[in-house]
Amino acid sequence: MARYTGPACRQCRREGTKLFLKGTKCFTEKCPVERRPYPPGQHGQQAARRKKMSEYAKQLREKQKIKRIYGLSERQFRNTFEKVATLPGITGHNLLAALESRLDNIVYRMGFAPSRRAARQIIRHRGVEVNGKTVDIPSYAVTPGVEVRVRQHAREFVPVLGAMEQAKKGQAPNWIAVDRDTFSGRMLEQPQRTAIPVPAQEQLVVELYSK
Repeated sequence: MARYTGPACRQCRREGTKLFLKGTKCFTEKCPVERRPYPPGQHGQQAARRKKMSEYAKQLREKQKIKRIYGLSERQFRNTFEKVATLPGITGHNLLAALESRLDNIVYRMGFAPSRRAARQIIRHRGVEVNGKTVDIPSYAVTPGVEVRVRQHAREFVPVLGAMEQAKKGQAPNWIAVDRDTFSGRMLEQPQRTAIPVPAQEQLVVELYSK
């Protein structure tokens, strides 16, 4: 399945909640989810009136929500789940921790990109270094102690400058250390579930894939 390249707000409307796929724009623009609080398409309003969902439908919606938040294809998401399924601990928490450890998400969380989609583009354009070596793979798994740095030529990218300005108003997660003067940061530890601000019920995904 190819990566979705259509309107980001259409995905938010389908899930019935803000997924913040457009980064800072979601805070500055009037969100379509608020103006049209029903799924997209000609039958969207009819679907919104259906109150009862089956257990399978709930599980599927949670899986789609998480997959869209992180911008993964079905195969990428399934492969990530299979990797964490054998790890000790709570599988749902391990899944979110693995998704948070992706390089594109780390660049976004550090405030060097306005969205995960923009972070992937910066990485693909060889604008990010990991421990001094250029990495152009958005799915690269970052581990605690590793330094992530925006390369010199990428520091003038408009998305990077805009994200840096917006990041001054907020604060990076407590499992990440950021030095905005040097455009760099480190992952201090694997994120705990309470430190991952993703409004999803990951246990439903585990139940879906366990069938």
